[in-house]
Amino acid sequence: MADTTRPSDSPLTLVVVSGGTSDPSSSRLLADRIAHKTVTSLREQGHAAATHVIELGPLAVDIAQAIVSGHPGERLQPAIRDLAAADGLIAATPVYTAGVSGLFKSFFDILDTDLIVAKPALLSATAGSSRHALVVEDQLRPLFAYLRALTVPTSVFAAPEDWSAPTLGQRIDRATTELTALMASGVGHTIADRAWSGYRHTFGGNATRAEHTIAAVDFDTPLMRLATGGAPARESDT
Repeated sequence: MADTTRPSDSPLTLVVVSGGTSDPSSSRLLADRIAHKTVTSLREQGHAAATHVIELGPLAVDIAQAIVSGHPGERLQPAIRDLAAADGLIAATPVYTAGVSGLFKSFFDILDTDLIVAKPALLSATAGSSRHALVVEDQLRPLFAYLRALTVPTSVFAAPEDWSAPTLGQRIDRATTELTALMASGVGHTIADRAWSGYRHTFGGNATRAEHTIAAVDFDTPLMRLATGGAPARESDT
């Protein structure tokens, strides 16, 4: 695939996906706090940065329709494009009944599985009780591992008693330091550009590097040669 890395003079783009539905939403408040710290850190290092927020609440009906039909509608396309073009991602979900928000999970269920390959991602969640603190590691991290995102080691969780505690700010500092380092280095773009052909992809999908036409398919591989009726290359031919 052609190199699709971000031009060096373009601002870094940070996308926030918030699964909260209340107004104000604690998940959105936490995500905003994390995003502000990330953008500030990037700018202190000399990197222009911009933030786009995807609020899932107003898209709930569209997400449900996409789950049933298997095709995201027009109202979901801007969110998908933002994610495809993002240099970094902050995912924030409320925890309901010991699990991530169904709306949040459904949104990621309708995305192409290669949409956020190698994108730096920071995982966060809010809940009404600290008993749910491990939901991020138990449910969010496996989800983003399946989507092959580049998740930072530190996640952020906030229960009601955490909002005024200094330890929450310290954890946000650590997590955003990790996210900032990955975004500023461009390592996600490097990984995706160099290893893209080694991942399984959705043909004609929404990912930035997706194969959109038949002309983009590499038929000169052993598997594709067999699939098209040819013989695989012999060692002496390579």
